[in-house]
Amino acid sequence: MTKEPNETLFDAPPIGEQERMIEAILFASAEPVSKTAIADRLPHGCDVSEALVHLRKRYEGRGVKLVKVGDAWAFRTAPDLGFLMQKERFETRKLSRAAIETLAIIAYHQPTTRSEIEEIRGVSVSRGTIDLLLELEWIKLGRRRMTPGRPVTFIVTQVFLDHFGLESERDLPGVKELRDSGLLDNRPAPGGLLDDTSQENEDDDLENTDQDDMFE
Repeated sequence: MTKEPNETLFDAPPIGEQERMIEAILFASAEPVSKTAIADRLPHGCDVSEALVHLRKRYEGRGVKLVKVGDAWAFRTAPDLGFLMQKERFETRKLSRAAIETLAIIAYHQPTTRSEIEEIRGVSVSRGTIDLLLELEWIKLGRRRMTPGRPVTFIVTQVFLDHFGLESERDLPGVKELRDSGLLDNRPAPGGLLDDTSQENEDDDLENTDQDDMFE
């Protein structure tokens, strides 16, 4: 008579202890950690999903909160206490209007190709703009389109979601929210997106593709 092998020699820790372990992992990490990575570090048999639910609830109303970033998890300062961090933020460079518009088009229309971005904006996209967004790790290359030429597509990254405090692309603000916050004016949308004067200025900017032109 043979004995069936046990999956593990020890029982999984109590759910409270699993919470403490996950809490330690997330606090020690500078980047959001996926459930798979968390599970790999915990003892066999732990229920990562259940522990995260309990941990997230435990931090409700605290100075920091447990948030989901894409398919990963991280601790972040409570939104209403963000003003306390202002002294530690240094804005060393500012995205040009071309970069902001390109990023917005990718975020709201992803996956999108370069030609599609240009069609929406009404002007060509300089290589420096795309390179800057790739360097910031706010966008990345997506799958190639199954069309002639197999153009590459662009999509936003987990770094982008984390920077703007979004759980997923579905949490992007709508047009009304953007206008109410002052991030979008009341001019017609593209294209559309730039008026005649802006297009002339953009054409002048494209004559110099040095990456320094991406900063204001």
